[in-house]
Parts: sequence; C-alpha cells; structure tokens
Amino acid sequence: MEQTTTGTYRVLPGRDDDEWLLLDVESGDPTYVPRGDAPDLAVGNRVRADLAWRDGDPRVESAAVTDATRFRFVRTTETMFEAATRCWEGAVESGSGMNSRVTYGTDGDPNGVVYTFAKQPGQRDLFEEFRDGVKPLEPLLVRAAGGREAYEEGGVTDGADPPFETFVIDHGEEPFVAVYIVLDPDGFLAETVRDTYLDAGSGGGLADRL
Repeated sequence: MEQTTTGTYRVLPGRDDDEWLLLDVESGDPTYVPRGDAPDLAVGNRVRADLAWRDGDPRVESAAVTDATRFRFVRTTETMFEAATRCWEGAVESGSGMNSRVTYGTDGDPNGVVYTFAKQPGQRDLFEEFRDGVKPLEPLLVRAAGGREAYEEGGVTDGADPPFETFVIDHGEEPFVAVYIVLDPDGFLAETVRDTYLDAGSGGGLADRL
C-alpha cells in the first residue's frame, strides 16, 4: 500500500551522488530519496515536498523550493578568514565551545553572521555532522532571518530576508569549524568567499579583507 506524506525539508548531500538527504526542518528526521526524482534541487534549498512511500522506500512526488539558500561544505588549507579567528578567540576567552559574530560591509550594514564551534578530536567529526544533518544548520538560519515567521507566507521579521549562502569551513590546523551565513548570496562577500575557498586557483582574498 502506498502512503503519501507532506513536509518541509532542507536539502543536504546524500550518502552518494545518486541521493538527496531531506532533513525535516521541525523534527530533524532524515529521509534519503533518489536525486533523479528532483534533479533541479541544490544543497541548502528549503523545499515543500510530497513523498510517496512504496514498499517502505520514499520517492519524491513533487517538490517546490520555498527558500533558495545554498550550503557549501569545504575542507581547506587556505588561511581561515579573520572574522572567524576573532570569533573563535572570543569563545576561548569566555571559556565557551561556541561563539558568534556579526560581520559588516564597508557601508556599515550587516552582511553576514559567523559561528565557530570547537572541534572534538577523536570523538566527533563536527564538519561531517553539519554535512550529514546530525547537527542541523536550520536554527542558525532561522536566527539570521529573525525567526520562523520569515519562512511563513506573509511573515514579517526584523531579520534578513532569505535566501542566504552558508559556508561550512573546516581547516585541518584550526581547533574549530566555522559556519558563515552570508546574507546576500549574489553580493560581493559571497563571491569573495567562493573565490577564496571553492576556486583553488584564486585563494587568499577573503582572509585579507575581513
């Protein structure tokens, strides 16, 4: 017997290139579906989806993107950008394993929020937990948007308007993982982060600019 369920999910990488991981935004429950059912989705998108369960296996019947936010997961040897290192220094000074810091553009307006999370060597791979949905990014996005109302039809908040571009950055020699939520995915800051950490041929820009 076929059962159909409807929910709101964040799209994450699957266990291989043929899968999407749909992470329920409320419960955090994971559902793995064939990527071919919804090939136009991108990692980080928030979607409203109908899933059909056939013999216990979920398939995507329909999926509508409600927030085109993108996630970028990067392990790098490039220098960690200054806002992240300062954020981490603040965490160390306060004896905390996590800290956050708002970044600002040259016009004085906020252009992003950086979080740093202490690594736990030998116990957990925090970078993989973000990538696999074990540690959801959703609460950080909701906070950047000023509350859950930002994702409701007609909702009004004091936060930034999605979509965002979110970078999860792990440098092997740093004791923390950085999560950088860039508020304008089409702006100069997002382009600079991509050039620094995603384009191997043009690194070095961001660490000197923030």
